[in-house]
Amino acid sequence: MRSGTRNGVRFRRIAALAAVLGTLCVPARAEARDIGRDTLPANDGWASAGAGTTGGAAADDAHVHTVTDRAGLVRALDGGSDTPKIIRIAGTIDANTDDDGDRLDCADYATDGYRLRAYLAAYDPRTWGAAKPSGPQEEARQASAAQQAERIVLPVGSNTTIVGLGRGAVLKGASLQVRNADNVILRNLDLRDAYDCFPVWQPNTGGLGDWKTAYDNIWLTGATHVWVDHITASDQGHPDEDEPTHFARNYLRHDGLLDVTNGSDLVTVSWSRFVGHDKAMLIGSGDTATGDRGKLRVTVHHNQFESIVQRAPRVRFGQVHLYDNRYVVPEGADYRYSLGVSTESAIYAENNAFHTPGQVEVADLVKSWNGTALHQTGTLFNGWPVDLLAIHNAYNSGSERDLTADVGWTPTLHGKIDSAAAADREVARGAGAGRIP
Repeated sequence: MRSGTRNGVRFRRIAALAAVLGTLCVPARAEARDIGRDTLPANDGWASAGAGTTGGAAADDAHVHTVTDRAGLVRALDGGSDTPKIIRIAGTIDANTDDDGDRLDCADYATDGYRLRAYLAAYDPRTWGAAKPSGPQEEARQASAAQQAERIVLPVGSNTTIVGLGRGAVLKGASLQVRNADNVILRNLDLRDAYDCFPVWQPNTGGLGDWKTAYDNIWLTGATHVWVDHITASDQGHPDEDEPTHFARNYLRHDGLLDVTNGSDLVTVSWSRFVGHDKAMLIGSGDTATGDRGKLRVTVHHNQFESIVQRAPRVRFGQVHLYDNRYVVPEGADYRYSLGVSTESAIYAENNAFHTPGQVEVADLVKSWNGTALHQTGTLFNGWPVDLLAIHNAYNSGSERDLTADVGWTPTLHGKIDSAAAADREVARGAGAGRIP
């Protein structure tokens, strides 16, 4: 037998043996779990109350969509329909694009002669006064804003799950709005830069006037049974600190990262990161919105609030369970407060950890406006146990009310509550988009 033939026979035998051994010794590769079919676990916060939150888990195959651009996402959302649906976002989707996928900027939305320079000249408080803007430039601003809203406001209907695929699912420039809808899940999404091209000047806000913006990364308004999990929400791309000053006020371009308003109820926010923003999370519409009584029941657990100036969260009326969260204030960062205790709020805070630089004191962590109650236990401040309630009352300058620990309720819908130290480590490792176990 020729040497080449012997070598060929030997090779085939070795290959066959390897194939057999591989079959015996190497397990079949497991298919990735379809997180689009996941539902909120039992007892995981307020959103598990009643029938719980299942999102689009019941969707048939015809209503399971994988989308890679704005046009596909809009089609899958189906105008905010209530049809059970699962929408998987793959890669990066930019909401500021036209129907062909070409990028749009603020100049593309401007219409009817709107120009920022003309707007500033028209409503300069030194000549316009304290009245609300009106007239041609304000009308042009409104028309321009409507053109942008048509592209970036994305309505999310009932029985919907939106999930990111893998570790790189990004939605830029969009405002996901869950309006008067029930049973919604938003998971594993990196939500960036809900940028308002056309802020409106409000002369009387705060006595000095201020710029008001229109878009939250996620806005729940009249929404019920909503689970927000493993998202990352930020201003990445256009931080407000880089914006100019007009009328001696920062020209803000972003509103909230996640706002829960107008009678929304039964919401769980878990394992998410809120990063690099001013007013992160508002729960409650306003001090006079008495229709919110008995609603705005929200659980916020295992989240990281990093470089957040205020509202983490600020609460009106709602029963909010706030536990096992991590707060990080970097050196030199702007900071006002974390927990906002407002009208008829009832915050039950357990085992939260705060990391701050030297200029931030324990008394700075809580601010109250007309609110009277805060239950807190297990708080860590730079590694040391503290009593937020006692310190707030001790250092109250008189401009705020003293707080009581009686919030009138005790949470029952929750899993195991870890110590602040343990949760601090776990949240640092596990919170945010791309980190679902």
